[in-house]
Amino acid sequence: MPAEVTDPAVRALIDAINAGDRAAFLATLTPDATMSDDGRDRDLHQWVDRELFSSQGRMSVESATDGGRSLIAENTNDTYGTMRTFWRFTVRDGKISRFETGQACER
Repeated sequence: MPAEVTDPAVRALIDAINAGDRAAFLATLTPDATMSDDGRDRDLHQWVDRELFSSQGRMSVESATDGGRSLIAENTNDTYGTMRTFWRFTVRDGKISRFETGQACER
């Protein structure tokens, strides 16, 4: 993980994804956390199960700004293969209250 990812909640979320640890992932979130994928709000728990944990999701951070609250990453899962994605995180009281993700523009 790049050194630019300094936010502890974001680092913990990435580590949880790569470890396949759903409980650790959910522990990084506020109880009322929300998310969107490609600009559409989604049911967080359904999305996480489908896109990350039931499909062996992994994340490799390519670049980070704002302490890691804004990322470009390669996301890989057994359903879609590898895609270049963006991630934006809102952190409140040390936990992630919202994340937005979607396909990133090509380099």
